[in-house]
Amino acid sequence: MITTYFYSNVNHHWSLRNSKIDTVTIHCSVGLASSFSIARYLDTMTSDCSANYIIGKDGDITTMIPEKYRSWCSSNPENDDRSITIEVASESDVPYKVPTSAMAALLDLLVDICSRHGFKLKWSWYANERRNHIGGCNMTVHRDYANKSCPGAFLYDNMQAIADTVNRRLNDMVSDFVPRF
Repeated sequence: MITTYFYSNVNHHWSLRNSKIDTVTIHCSVGLASSFSIARYLDTMTSDCSANYIIGKDGDITTMIPEKYRSWCSSNPENDDRSITIEVASESDVPYKVPTSAMAALLDLLVDICSRHGFKLKWSWYANERRNHIGGCNMTVHRDYANKSCPGAFLYDNMQAIADTVNRRLNDMVSDFVPRF
C-alpha cells in the first residue's frame, strides 16, 4: 500500500460512489508544488473541483478524497463515479513535463490501485473509445469531457507507456508469488 498524507479540509463537492471502481483519470496540476500545496490550492478555488489523489513534484502523495467517494475532477459525473482521479504536479509550460520522482510515484500508485481493485489498464488513442469505455478502455483524461488540454502533452503522449509499465509490474507481482507447502 502506498503511504499518503490526508488532506482533511475539503470544501468542494464529493459524494459516495454508485459504481465499482474500474477506471483511472490522470490530470496534470500545472505547477511544481507539493501534493499538500496543490490540495490546498484546489480547496480554495471557487469552482467545484477535487481529486482522489494528488502527487507532488517530489513524489509525495496526498489523499484529498478517499476512494469510497467520487471526486469532482473530470467534468463528467459518470466518469468520476467509476474512476480514481489523480492530479500530478507538472511544469507550468508546454509540454507540462512531470518530474521523474512524480512519475515514479504515479506508477507506484497506479499499480497499487489496480491491484486492490482488480483491473489492468487499457489506453486508447481515440477519445470516443475512452469516453465510452469501448473495448475495456479504462484510462480517461480531462480533455475527453471538457475543452481543456489536460493532462498536457507530456502525460498524454506517455499514456500507453504508463499503461504498459503498470500492467508489466502487475504481471510481475503475480509471477513472483510462490506458495509454501
